[in-house]
Amino acid sequence: MLFQRKKSYATIASASDRTPPEIPDGLLSKCPQCTAIQYFKELDKNAKVCSKCDHHFKLSVPERIKETFDEGSFKEFDADMISEDPLAFPGYPDKLAVQKEKSGLKEAVITGEGKINGMPLVGVIMSFDFFAGTMGSVVGEKVTRAIESAMAKKLPLLIFSTSGGARMQESILCLMQMAKTSAAIAKFQEQGGLYISVITNPTYGGVSASFAMLGDIILAEPGAAFGFAGRIVIEQTIKQKLPDNFQKSEFHLDHGQLDRVVHRKELRATLAQLLELHPSHKEVV
Repeated sequence: MLFQRKKSYATIASASDRTPPEIPDGLLSKCPQCTAIQYFKELDKNAKVCSKCDHHFKLSVPERIKETFDEGSFKEFDADMISEDPLAFPGYPDKLAVQKEKSGLKEAVITGEGKINGMPLVGVIMSFDFFAGTMGSVVGEKVTRAIESAMAKKLPLLIFSTSGGARMQESILCLMQMAKTSAAIAKFQEQGGLYISVITNPTYGGVSASFAMLGDIILAEPGAAFGFAGRIVIEQTIKQKLPDNFQKSEFHLDHGQLDRVVHRKELRATLAQLLELHPSHKEVV
């Protein structure tokens, strides 16, 4: 043939020439346990529990209040109480300012009174978003005041714990909070108050060594890690390899340190059932 039709060719860019698609911030989330990619909206609908492996993501304080208390029932205590710098520790005020801006909170704990299925109680919700949930003087004072409020009003007490330990920028003052909160809990329990402790991931140090483990009923979310010292410190100290699930809530349940491991989707119903079984809410007029 005198004339031939030219063949058509497609040009494919190399991987280095391709422009990756832009993904808006806050659209997708990667599970730290199974690495599954999920839409934030779907994750929120699932109470921030991975639909692939059931990993429980951390909840912010507003999310925890929404998941636990009746809508609009939670009224905060001591909202304006903030930490200062009692020991003039270098850089501490600047770090506090950064934590406030980053987390949107004034401290590592929110306390208040709310209702679950119409039953009133005092709630304490710790936040890992503020200074890794460390317990300083203000955290200890707010927790103690919440305990005293529950005692005065004859209401049950519910504490959600998460913490990296004591806030060492406050030295001995932060360590005193362990004894202070524990003494308040003891007095509350002596008067017949019901204290339900819910341990979330992670809970370590002074919080774990004080009020987190003093509940009349101690619950934990699945996979929550808690203890006093961390796994690496313990392994280095005893020169032994620890079990893979060491310090996880399931491990603690098997060794008698928990009453029950409760899935987040079942937690509100479980708390309501426990409150119904206790006479304290029936005494409130």
